[in-house]
Amino acid sequence: MRDKNVSSLVVTDENNTPVGIVTERDLVRKICVNDASSRNTLVQDMMSSPLATIDAISPVEAAADVMIQNKVRHLLVVENNDIRKPLGIITLTDFAGYLKENLNIDDINAKILESLEENVK
Repeated sequence: MRDKNVSSLVVTDENNTPVGIVTERDLVRKICVNDASSRNTLVQDMMSSPLATIDAISPVEAAADVMIQNKVRHLLVVENNDIRKPLGIITLTDFAGYLKENLNIDDINAKILESLEENVK
């Protein structure tokens, strides 16, 4: 993970079907905190499973909803939700970057002002 500069890895079975995810947080909680040996710990004992997934053609809002409902910080994006071919992972950092680039604060402020005006009437 350090060598590839990633915060998570998807775990697949012998058919390349995603079955879990290992995150930096998993490593800290299951290895570091317990002073366990990473050489003697199996990935299947450390991974989070089942995976939360979303189809690649889903809207951003749906991805956020899935992450909130499943209380996950990493969401596996798949090509086809039935076949579950992994394409990538969305993280909270990805959402922050997306919102920074795509949110128009003036539109949000205008909606807040409209709402306040309606409540005063």
